[in-house]
Amino acid sequence: MKAVFMGLGYIGLPTAAVAASKGIKIVGVDVNPAVVETINQGKIHIVEPDLDKVVKSVVESGQLKASLKPEEADAFFIVVPTPFKQNHRADISYVESATRAVIPFLREGNLFVIESTSPVMTTEKMADVIFKERPELKDKIYIAYCPERVLPGNVLFELEHNDRVIGGITPECTDKAIEFYSQFVKGKLHKTNARTAEMCKLTENSSRDAQIAFANELSMICEKAGINVWELIELANKHPRVNILQPGCGVGGHCIAVDPWFIVSDFPEQAQIIKRARETNDYKSDWCSNKVLEACIEYTTKTDLEPVVACMGLAFKPDIDDLRESPAKYIASRIISEARADVLVVEPNISTHKSFNLSNYKEAYEKADIVVWLVRHKEFLNMPKIEGKIELDFCGIRK
Repeated sequence: MKAVFMGLGYIGLPTAAVAASKGIKIVGVDVNPAVVETINQGKIHIVEPDLDKVVKSVVESGQLKASLKPEEADAFFIVVPTPFKQNHRADISYVESATRAVIPFLREGNLFVIESTSPVMTTEKMADVIFKERPELKDKIYIAYCPERVLPGNVLFELEHNDRVIGGITPECTDKAIEFYSQFVKGKLHKTNARTAEMCKLTENSSRDAQIAFANELSMICEKAGINVWELIELANKHPRVNILQPGCGVGGHCIAVDPWFIVSDFPEQAQIIKRARETNDYKSDWCSNKVLEACIEYTTKTDLEPVVACMGLAFKPDIDDLRESPAKYIASRIISEARADVLVVEPNISTHKSFNLSNYKEAYEKADIVVWLVRHKEFLNMPKIEGKIELDFCGIRK
């Protein structure tokens, strides 16, 4: 069995590496020459626990190689980004580009699977693209959709043990895809059709978004009412049927912050709650930014000095290096551009950033007059509190 993975990012590379470790010959394709070179050296370009060991092993054994171009194989997997455009409509151009790249290499009996989070009917649209260019392959290849559902920081375990939803454009396509995934997935493989599988992925992330929106809205209400939201949630969760999530400074990442818009843009009249949840979580980032700006003005009014502000964290969630759609990054940018202050930016999971001059987290905390806790990184959890500092805790560091 030989498979081509189009895209070697946060999902593509771990999936390719796990499949390679189970004896499948993998060609990983990426448009970035630096990524291809790094992987072929047995190294990785992202932060994910233990992934470096797996990649080193499968590259050295010859089970995984990276390339700038696809080649003939038994199975092809599309694992590329699906961002949204300015109007919040999904941009499936990367999916289509990757699909077109593999069309010349498809042959009868091949499996073609999209893993990229996509609007409903994307799989069928890509099938049309394939058959328009290669009409002789109509009903001769297997086309399916299988979304990932892993947690950054625990990807390798979840790739193997989580259940997967797999939907083909025909029942035979579903069975063929299940046959492939059963080689390395220990969780249950649930059969459905392509449209339902596509909607399932969007539904999962929209549900999470709505739950987080409730917690974020609650945190703003509690601030107004003078209530400790962390204590309130802990007490409310003592109820046997209540499970409120933890609030933060917004919602980031390439899934929860993006996928609900795919439903809203396609079904604007029906997706009222989904849209409102998305707007609430986006607003929370501005609310946090405004609180910091107010604190800066108040500090200057009292002392006649410009404060030193430490923005603690840039990633979209704790203990990872992924800054995609990060509300913390957005807030730090607003503080830098709008506050009359000396702003220090901290992100312990990356060494450099093209837009921010990064500071050591201990030094930044000691220098700061105003400390803004944006991400609950493990490095921050046991930092002793220094009296006299103004601390704005948006992620529960001091709860």
